[in-house]
Amino acid sequence: MKRISGIQIGQYVRSKAGRDKNHIFLVLTIIDHEYVLVVDGDVRRIESPKKKKIKHLYEYKQISDVVREKQTDDKKLTNLMIRKEIEKFDLNQVNLGGF
Repeated sequence: MKRISGIQIGQYVRSKAGRDKNHIFLVLTIIDHEYVLVVDGDVRRIESPKKKKIKHLYEYKQISDVVREKQTDDKKLTNLMIRKEIEKFDLNQVNLGGF
């Protein structure tokens, strides 16, 4: 499994800067030590992931097992799956008192 600076495929991240500031994403692909591709299944779909610098992302410890398994096994991953995973994560954050 590819891992750079603590970032892993399937990890939940939040944007620190840009138009998408404070938006929750999942890491789809790690490009290199500086960039990753992130998706949210809605605005940033699997067909057009957002290229983000790692330094512009806040990393959460939680990792989506569904996304990680599908990506590492080259199985089909859908935007609906991504949205559901982010919804579950958002509900957890609300129940735990926020960010």
